[in-house]
Order: sequence, then structure tokens, then C-alpha cells
Amino acid sequence: MAMANSSKFHVVMFPWFATTSPSSILPKKAQPQLQHLNLHPTLISFHPLTIPHVDGLPPGAETASDVPIFLHHLLATAMDRITDQVEAALRALKPDFFPVCAAAFAYNFVPAQQIRLKLANSSWPPPGYPSSTVVLGPHEARLLQFLLFPFGEDITFHKRLTAAIKRGDIVAIGTCQEVKGPFCGYMERQFGKPMFVTGPVLLAPSPLAPEDRRAQWLGGFKPGSVIFCAFGSQNFPEKDRFQELLLGFERTGLPFPAALKPPLGAATIEEALPEGFQERVGGRGVVHGGWVPQPSILCHPSVGCFVSHCGFGSIWESLMSDPQIVLREENGWVSKESLCKAIKSVMDEEIEVGCLVKKNHAEWKETPMSQGFMCNYIDNFVRQILDLK
Repeated sequence: MAMANSSKFHVVMFPWFATTSPSSILPKKAQPQLQHLNLHPTLISFHPLTIPHVDGLPPGAETASDVPIFLHHLLATAMDRITDQVEAALRALKPDFFPVCAAAFAYNFVPAQQIRLKLANSSWPPPGYPSSTVVLGPHEARLLQFLLFPFGEDITFHKRLTAAIKRGDIVAIGTCQEVKGPFCGYMERQFGKPMFVTGPVLLAPSPLAPEDRRAQWLGGFKPGSVIFCAFGSQNFPEKDRFQELLLGFERTGLPFPAALKPPLGAATIEEALPEGFQERVGGRGVVHGGWVPQPSILCHPSVGCFVSHCGFGSIWESLMSDPQIVLREENGWVSKESLCKAIKSVMDEEIEVGCLVKKNHAEWKETPMSQGFMCNYIDNFVRQILDLK
């Protein structure tokens, strides 16, 4: 990799079109949503792209949060059609390092797994895979068949990611050795490339301001009594699952805020709510379709349980906070009865399951919250990148 002869190190990022960065090339729509978060404007700059319209996408759609997941392949097509803009930006910026968003997973993208994917047997771990317990369930394996579907122009999702990894000089992953060390080592052997880990790269959460309406609402309930649910900006559930989830929260009798996208086929949250739902839950239940400060809500003392979609960032944020985590059920369907039972099991410290979950959570929390943990990973990652000169 050619590096500039300079004391400065210029990084350009070209992330997946999500409102989620060194110089960052991103859609125009995402820039105003990120600009106010840029605490180092003299070091970090944004370079907006004009995203072309692709038939099948809603007018003005530019990021993954604008469309349901089954339309993401069309967003990838739009991404493929801005090659000239990206090349022009790179020529002008002359970066030393150009990371590409390539989410490499030891289970699905290593060369040893390609034949099994084609045979629809991805529930079998690939040869040499380092775990017999961290494996896909049957419904998860079926969902992964999307890897072989078109994702952009004349390319599948699987080929897109593996090509990025094979053509790159290194693979960098936002994890830590304490959690995924054996899997990183396995991928390094499979791809024959250095595998750098950055650590989780998360800031300590900032508490909600006392005057914040969310803080005032949460403050009306006793410590550890509130269920918080968030399924991310790219998760559009089907209407029956959306309603079953809310009925499960209602069934607990506990207060809850839920940050959910309107389900497929519904324009608003209100029109998708179960019949009579708002009248029954009254002021103890809030369903919101917009953005919420998830880390700040998780660290509020009233929150005792976090119902999550298992997203990478959400898992780390929950591990760094105290609420107990409830994830999706194994068969992919969450009934209101099972959801209610799971929530009460982890929130009741008099039940054996609740005690065990709380103990395990506290042990996992010690690692990312230990003194210097995050900084040490970032410092080591920077040193590794600079050593590539």
C-alpha cells in the first residue's frame, strides 16, 4: 500500500449508505445528520455524493434508513452508479488509507463456506471453524440465502464482500480479541491477510439531561422497572410481528418505550397499533418511530430490560450498561406469551434465570468498561496502520 511521505496520515472512508468518519464520502442527505456530531471539523470533513435514482426506490431515498431491507439491493445499485464521483474524490483527496465497508464474518464469508452456501447447507460450520456452539440456528441459516441474491449490478452480496476482502491489504474488524479472538484468527488463516481489531469503538454514554422529556418520563417509574425496546433504523417488521411484540410488552404490565419503524404496509406507527392498544396501556407505553438516544436511555436507572434486534452496536451498548438483554427467539417468531415470560425472567432477581443472567452480564461488562480498554485498542490499531508504510 502506497503511503504519503508526511507526518500526517489521511484516511478516507466510503461507508455503506447508512446514517451512521477522517474524510468521509457519503450521500448528501446524510451530511446534515452527521455534521453536528463532528467534534473535530479541522480534522474530519464530509464530501457529499449525488445519489442517482434507481427504479424501485422511493423518490429521494439515499440511505438504508430510507428503505426496508428488501430494497437494499437497489441502494447497492445506486452505490455502483457513482463510481466516477468516488474516483474523482479519491484523486482530489489523495488518501494514505482507504477502508471499504466490508463486514467480514468468519462463518459466512470465508472461502471454506462457499460450497455450503450454494448447497443451502450454511447451518453447517465451515471446515476448521473454531466453535461448535457459536453457530447458526436453522432459521438463521435459511435467512442467509440472501447472500447469493443480487446486491447491486451483476453481483451478489457474498461476492461483493469477499471481493472487497480479497482485494484489500488488510481486514479491520470492530471487535476485540477477548470476544472474538479465535474467529479473527480463523479468518486471517482463511484469507491470508492481516486481521486488525479496532475494539468496539464506543464512547461512554452521556446521561439524559434532566429537562429532556424522555428523562422526565422515565423518572416517573421506579429503578429497574422499565422495558426499553429498539430494533434499529433498518428493521421494518411485518405487521403481525410488530403487533405481537407490542402485545407482549402490554402483557408484562410494566412501563415501556419502544423505538420501532412502522411495519411493512403501514405509513405510520399509529395505524399499525393493535386495536385498543393505546387505551389499554395508557401512559405506561410509548411507541416512537423516530431516532432515540439509545445509549443514554440504556444508562437511565429506571430501565431494567433491553429488548434488542441483536445489532452489533446495540449488543455492545447493552453490555456497557446495566439493563438485562432479551433477544429474538430461536425460530425467528416472538409470541407475546414467550416475550412476556422472557422479560419477567431476566428482571426478577428472585428467579434463578434472572440471577444467572445478571451475573453473566456483570462479568461481560467488566471487560469493555475496564480502565484504558477502548483507548488501548484504538492506539494499537493506529500503530498497526502506520506500520504499513
